[in-house]
Amino acid sequence: METIVQSQSSRTKQQLFKKIALIGALVLVLIVTSVIIWGYLQMKKPLPVIEGTIHLSGLQETVTVWRDENGVPHIEALNENDLYFAQGYVTAQDRLFQMDLGRRQASGMLSEVIGEATVENDKFFRTFGLRRAAEATIDHLSADAMKALTAYADGVNAFISEAKEAGTLPLEFRFMGYEPNPWSVIDSITLGKYMAYDLGGNWESQMFRHYLLQNFSEEEALELFPTYPAGGPHVLDLLKAHTLDFSKSFGYADSPHLENGSNNWVISGEKTVTGKPLLADDPHLGLATPSIWYETHLKSPEVNVTGVIFAGIPGIIVGHNEHIAWGVTNVGPDVQQLYIEKRNPDHPYEFEYMGNWEKAEIIKEELKIKGEESIEFDVVITRHGPIISEFAHDDQPDSALSLRWTAHDPTPELDAVIRFNKATNWEEFEDALRYFHAPAQNFVFASTDGTIAYRANGLIPIRKTNEALLPVPGWTDEHEWQGYIPWEELPTIINPDGGFIATANNKIVDDNYPYHIAHSWAQPFRQQRIVDVLSSKEVMSTDDMKALQFDQRNLQAEELLPLLLPTLKSHSMLRYIDQEAIRLLEEWNFKDDPNLVAPLIHHLWIASISDVLFEERIDPDLFKHFRERRSVVDELIRLAANGEDSLWIENQGGYQEVVFEAFQRAVNRGIEVQGPRMEKWSWGDFHQVKLKHPLGAIAPLHILFNPTPQPVGGSAITVMAAAWNVNSGEVNHGAGWRGVMDLSDLSESYHVVVPGQSGHVTSRWYDNQIEDWVNGKYHSTNINPKTYHKTSKKLELHPAE
Repeated sequence: METIVQSQSSRTKQQLFKKIALIGALVLVLIVTSVIIWGYLQMKKPLPVIEGTIHLSGLQETVTVWRDENGVPHIEALNENDLYFAQGYVTAQDRLFQMDLGRRQASGMLSEVIGEATVENDKFFRTFGLRRAAEATIDHLSADAMKALTAYADGVNAFISEAKEAGTLPLEFRFMGYEPNPWSVIDSITLGKYMAYDLGGNWESQMFRHYLLQNFSEEEALELFPTYPAGGPHVLDLLKAHTLDFSKSFGYADSPHLENGSNNWVISGEKTVTGKPLLADDPHLGLATPSIWYETHLKSPEVNVTGVIFAGIPGIIVGHNEHIAWGVTNVGPDVQQLYIEKRNPDHPYEFEYMGNWEKAEIIKEELKIKGEESIEFDVVITRHGPIISEFAHDDQPDSALSLRWTAHDPTPELDAVIRFNKATNWEEFEDALRYFHAPAQNFVFASTDGTIAYRANGLIPIRKTNEALLPVPGWTDEHEWQGYIPWEELPTIINPDGGFIATANNKIVDDNYPYHIAHSWAQPFRQQRIVDVLSSKEVMSTDDMKALQFDQRNLQAEELLPLLLPTLKSHSMLRYIDQEAIRLLEEWNFKDDPNLVAPLIHHLWIASISDVLFEERIDPDLFKHFRERRSVVDELIRLAANGEDSLWIENQGGYQEVVFEAFQRAVNRGIEVQGPRMEKWSWGDFHQVKLKHPLGAIAPLHILFNPTPQPVGGSAITVMAAAWNVNSGEVNHGAGWRGVMDLSDLSESYHVVVPGQSGHVTSRWYDNQIEDWVNGKYHSTNINPKTYHKTSKKLELHPAE
């Protein structure tokens, strides 16, 4: 009996334990579920309100914001103040963290929220002086531009205040543990100055050529110049006498991307199916999450314009209204000049000019650093501009480099943008261009009256020597700028006989043009392909425009492989896998198709030729400043294939050995990244667009913020621009926006913004356009209220009572 009782007691305890375990498990599941739900709701909490009514101080009348199915805001206001106020508010709803990080980057204020890791970057941008240039611009803007900037900032600040009070700031602010400061007019202008910086870079080329002259023979240095400098040995000897440690000075410099540029073209109605012009534009800048571009439609009694703008700036910089359309590419002129300054050995802030010592302007900078003591340093500004050669170190050499740059001057680009948005014909648009100074851009234009036009517009310096290859002496007036190319003499084309105009950062003038514009231009392959296609058809449609923007024909391979393969095939040390690679290249259709093997072999081969020639000889900290290296390598291949000598090639064993070693490196690299079976390789498995978020560099936040990588075709030298990192294959640069406009019906246009409109990771518009971008597809944006009202969410912004 006792045994039976004990058995029953044991079963009772077991049953009790099971119940307790079950209850515990249920409680744990409930807790985990609650945490997941809470976390999900917290992530959703910052999503913008896009329906209903919001009351805001600063509005004069009610504004209606319609969000269409692609997340594009259509802002309808009854006056311009409210239009730009609402634009600032709505853009901040979607992109506030991006805007804040952008102004910090351009202003040299990242360390305040990131810490010591960005100190050198901040010192560089404080020295470079984008924010100082923005402050100098204020007094040179029109009343209309200032009203737009002020209203826009008020709208941004209305959102910041609202989000702080409601606890709905974007997730990134919570992860980084700070809140944004109020937005200012200066912030918007500074972002504009940053774009001018990002589309510049000829100062780096000047510095790099000086480095070449200091470290290599004159013959070797000149081989890597785009042209021989006028004045010859005298200039070279002078520069060699003034040595500077460039690796120490510029190792930290945040360089504009080598492939910054764009495609644009416009076709007259004589060559289109509708009888009206077609215009296409796809600017090439860094690819990231969120996109650098923000698509918007602005409508008021004064304006009805749509297109894209940089988040943080009012208006529309590229797009169309009801009468005209326009697009841009970078001219890339020599608008920067490094000056070698002679320092007074007794007074380090004095510099020689025309036999006298001039005292430089000194700006005391305090750099705040998260979790650390602030750093104080001096920015030294000579008559030519800031000393940029020593922001990263403390020694005081007898020589220093200062920088003169057009965008350091006050430049009223926002006045141009506002006028673009309202222009109704070429004459009005051309007049607006008078206000667009920096960066100099190739504008293509079309209007409903049938006019097509082109203009290279911006401030381009006139130099006494007509040269901008190298740093020049700053202690005489021999190399001072002589003003700018007269506005009336800038390159302009109106209604050409050929029926189209196209630019792709190519050389835009012939040798008869009386002024110097640039020494370096983009490789010619994109431009040549565009011209070939536009010339090949008598009549074209919007579908043809889209297809051309997505064109992956590789003209570099078409030109260079016939020069490279014969040399390679005669080599005695080819392996079986090398021979298979040769066969694939010979059978290739020259398209950078993501599904093919040949593009991978070709691009790795061309990149390896550069490595073989330069990697052991050029300082790796300075190699990134060799901005013309791709064009230089192309030209060295052409010359060597034609039997002309090259010291750089001979130094590596001659043309055949350079070609062979680079080829085997490329094949070995292919094996490394895609395995030993070449039939399993593909360009797209290596060449993938990885749209990284700023916080995606921090594990495990990359899982949350970074969209899934996608295989993509094209390359840096195809019309479908997709520049890639040579080490990882990551596509990090290209057309973040593509647009096509048909002047027969400007109520509708075609766009794609990658990865999407929203900066909020939980938004359906965060990365919904990636597949369209990868596959060459578009969405249409309609500016006819009868159309977009039917499919859009409606938000009313009312003045606060």
